Amino acid sequence: MRSTGGNPLALVELGGALTPGQLAGTSRLPGHLPLTAGVERAFLDRYRRLPEPAQIWLLVAAADDVGHLPTVRQAARSLGAGDEALDAVEQSGLLSVEDGQLSLRHPLVRSAVYRSATGYRRRRVHRALADALVGGHDPDRRVWHLAAAAEGPDRSVAAELDQVAQRARKRGGQEAASAAWERAAELTPDAGERAVLLYQAAESSWLAGQAGRARTLSGSAHALAADAGLRADAALLRARIEWNTGSLQQGHLMVLQGAREVAASDPVRAREMAMFAAALAATGADSGSGISPVALAAEPGSTAPARQRCFWHLLVGFHHVASGEMDQGATVLRAAFAEEIPLEHADQDLLPNLGIAALYLGEDQAALHYHNLLLSRARTSGALVMALYALTRRCIPDVALGNWATARAGASEALQLAKGTGQTGLAAFPLAMLALLDALQGNDAYLRHATAAEHVARNHLLGTLAGFVNDVLLWGKAIHSGQPEAAYHHLAQLRLPSVRYMAAVDRAEAAARTGQREEAAAWIRELEQYAAATGNAWSAAAVAHGRAVLADGAEAETFFVAALESHAASPRLFDRARTQLAYGEFLRRSRRRVDARTHLQSALETFADLGARRWEDRAVQELRASGKTARRRDPSTAVALTAQELQVAKLVQQGMTNREAAAQLFLSPRTIDFHLRNVFAKLGISTRAELMRLPLDGNNLAPAAT
Repeated sequence: MRSTGGNPLALVELGGALTPGQLAGTSRLPGHLPLTAGVERAFLDRYRRLPEPAQIWLLVAAADDVGHLPTVRQAARSLGAGDEALDAVEQSGLLSVEDGQLSLRHPLVRSAVYRSATGYRRRRVHRALADALVGGHDPDRRVWHLAAAAEGPDRSVAAELDQVAQRARKRGGQEAASAAWERAAELTPDAGERAVLLYQAAESSWLAGQAGRARTLSGSAHALAADAGLRADAALLRARIEWNTGSLQQGHLMVLQGAREVAASDPVRAREMAMFAAALAATGADSGSGISPVALAAEPGSTAPARQRCFWHLLVGFHHVASGEMDQGATVLRAAFAEEIPLEHADQDLLPNLGIAALYLGEDQAALHYHNLLLSRARTSGALVMALYALTRRCIPDVALGNWATARAGASEALQLAKGTGQTGLAAFPLAMLALLDALQGNDAYLRHATAAEHVARNHLLGTLAGFVNDVLLWGKAIHSGQPEAAYHHLAQLRLPSVRYMAAVDRAEAAARTGQREEAAAWIRELEQYAAATGNAWSAAAVAHGRAVLADGAEAETFFVAALESHAASPRLFDRARTQLAYGEFLRRSRRRVDARTHLQSALETFADLGARRWEDRAVQELRASGKTARRRDPSTAVALTAQELQVAKLVQQGMTNREAAAQLFLSPRTIDFHLRNVFAKLGISTRAELMRLPLDGNNLAPAAT
């Protein structure tokens, strides 16, 4: 819109001139927009009526994208176009000057003028602009003009572009870094050096959320690379893109083949790639290659760096998980946690997999720790795709722990990042998590989020997330149905053990209420094996809860008491409240109304804090049946911060400025200011100091529809 000045004709014609990828936001826009004949003619007629020096002056202004008058004037003068030429351009109405800044009358003037020039004239203009910027305050801009002036391979300019890219990456500008490395590769004659630059461009492009472009660049790097290590790195990046945005099975095969190719020459790289293959197998990947990831890697010695030992533990642990050997896998994965990894070595390869290992073990706090650390790194480095990854995976322990407002905020931000980067497939997971939260809290937005997630899942490859998205949607459907038969139907279809365990209480209660006692007992035995392997208090509590709803009389009470004892050592408050509710119902129906009230009241308070309306209603009804007056909390007294307002408020509480918060959330400072003003209005405060003193744990905030 900005580049067309809102001109309707330009917008219509521009739509036909851009590629589908550029329109969708998955490919980079050209530096100068391609114009069709109708728009181009209108501007060129006026441009070509200008004297030759004035045309040169306007071409220099069009080639410069900053509009700094002294720079453009110096470059134009070096090409024989002085102030008389500038005066003629101003008189034409195509350009104006104010306070030392140039402004083209319409944004499309730039593209029309630039496109009409020959390649020779463009290169002369860019060379003049580069010369005008020598010793100036913007060395990166000078290098880009040199790159545009280059007619063929130029090692010196390529080297300077490499420095531009490194500076851009250091400040979090992954997209800018990718563009600089790609252009540097075009100017580099040596194939090996070009492969390195293309790989770096691909990596930054992937981190910026440009999966399609990263796939193309990494493929080119892999094809050119003669060095085995670089080929392995490019193969891993190609596989990573595939298993995240394409086919899980194909990604699994690619990383196994890459590990096998480099195993003899680089055992460290082979071990890391084999770990990824084992991690993918743990999610259900089976490419049918017959290659064992453990067989591709050698165990590092006791004196090897902690990072290498950590990768080995993860490799073996994930292999056990994939083989259904959780008892052995748990021990090895915990050994990975025990390695003292220097923070600078905990990167985008290690942190996500430590986080996933914690999720497999049901260690919620560890999962939050690793994903929060990954998110912090991603925000600092501008790695949008890793921020999206961390935000979505972090939702899992947040839901389990009852941090539902935080989970909603994270899923909402992840959804915006997926949309903003044009990676529609990556929107399925946050949409599914939002639908689950809506079901848990009884929100009207459930159908909208669930339907949107199902639409994405039907029309896009989801890679590693396909199974999880499917199961989370089934779990949400079970809760939303409110009917035991429908709930059982959906919960019986859960395929992933991790989701089955999280939904264990729902599964046990649905099976018991529909008379599926044998199925319920089988589910409980599976969970019991997991609880024994991991030693988790919450899973032991869920086992006892399941046995209680299948039992009667004194035996049921024994199991309920055992469940509550295990809950006392678990941070999963919602599950504890579910057991308190079920135990209270049991006691009330056993005519022990006074005993029931304590458990029902505790459950009610937790449900009210979480906004779990369905269960809050049940607790209210049971309390009334026990003879105690109980009322639902008035929702009008809750502060309805949106998910993004809550995020902004929490960052400001950390002492961040609007600009710093904007960088963290990949938003503009103006957007942060808008959200912050809304926060102040809703909370009835007027200063940051007042906000700093308010508790914002998220659970007392009524989440608005996303």
